[in-house]
Amino acid sequence: MSRGKIGVALAGGGPLGAIYEIGALVALDEALRGVSLSDCDVYVGVSSGAFMAAGLANGITPREMYRMFIESDAADDPFEPQLLLRPALLEYGRRLASLPRLLGRAASDYLRAPRTHGFVESFLSLGSAIPTGVFDNAGIGAYLSAILSAPGRTNDFRALTRRLYVVATDLDTSEAVAFGAGDWADVPIARAVQASAALPGLYPPVEIRGRHFVDGALMKTLHASVALREGAGLLFCVNALVPFDAKVASRGERAHVGLLVDRGLPTVLSQSFRSLIHSRMKVGMERYRKEFPGADVLLFEPGRGDAEIFLTNVFSYAGRRHLSEHAYRHTRAELRRRLPELAPVLARHGISIDAEVLANEHRRLARPTSGHRRTRPRSLGRAARELDRVLQDLEQALKAQAGRG
Repeated sequence: MSRGKIGVALAGGGPLGAIYEIGALVALDEALRGVSLSDCDVYVGVSSGAFMAAGLANGITPREMYRMFIESDAADDPFEPQLLLRPALLEYGRRLASLPRLLGRAASDYLRAPRTHGFVESFLSLGSAIPTGVFDNAGIGAYLSAILSAPGRTNDFRALTRRLYVVATDLDTSEAVAFGAGDWADVPIARAVQASAALPGLYPPVEIRGRHFVDGALMKTLHASVALREGAGLLFCVNALVPFDAKVASRGERAHVGLLVDRGLPTVLSQSFRSLIHSRMKVGMERYRKEFPGADVLLFEPGRGDAEIFLTNVFSYAGRRHLSEHAYRHTRAELRRRLPELAPVLARHGISIDAEVLANEHRRLARPTSGHRRTRPRSLGRAARELDRVLQDLEQALKAQAGRG
């Protein structure tokens, strides 16, 4: 018999994190008896994990999310990762429109007092003309809003039968804000997810009620404490981002990956970011054990020697299928390996692991393919509508700036 509520906490990780989490969640949902991951008591999501958590809290099963985001042939409005790579033209226009005013002020400061205001110092103010993000993630908010508008789902935290918390970081105060709680419960779920996924530098901060929010992972990796304070006695956590450790990788994987420095800046930054958030998460997990001694927190994540995370192209259809399948198989293997550890913990909450499901070596996440790469022709009309929307936004921003000038 369960000692308390059951929750799910999902970390971020961009498209890679979301795709990995889908595979892991399907594996868990298949193997666990006595609980459904789409019918738990409380959900907490950060960044891309917030997208998954919003789906689960709305009763969308992991299998349904897999069909929706990975095997999306039959979807009316399929998800395409390229949605996350739209240039932030509205932000570019806003910053560009401010450049003449900033140049005039900088030149005035320098000419007025060239000895006290050096040339470089006078023109440092031009930094505010640099866009705050390269891409626009408004599309992800619109896409999720459309999904949650379907019958039986809701874009309103208050209308959910389960508790959902989406965590973002207030840029001006570095405060972690849990949307779905207190005064923030009336913010649309899709808007909260967009704010939580606004990775600084990549996406502009998202404005909500005059405050600007960025990625929730800046403060904590999982924010599992939000669910634990809600009374979760058992919490399933999934984290997709772990640093690569060549010492524990197989010889073949080490040879395939090679030296990370040889893969250039993106890989160096990725490894550094993963190391930072993973070490912070380990500290957090230890703190949870002390602060919530009666709760059981179960973490599932890739192995440290797993080279797949570094080598998969999640922006290709084949890459998405491969990574989600890899996560599915890895999580099944982890359940088998950790069965002696997990079985008594789960039993305390009235949950068991189906050994028959795990023993079936023929189970697969993805449908068999014909062997050739699948491509989806992009709708010309859809592309035209997207371009028209972006150009309209840019035109409005420029007009607004001109009016203020």
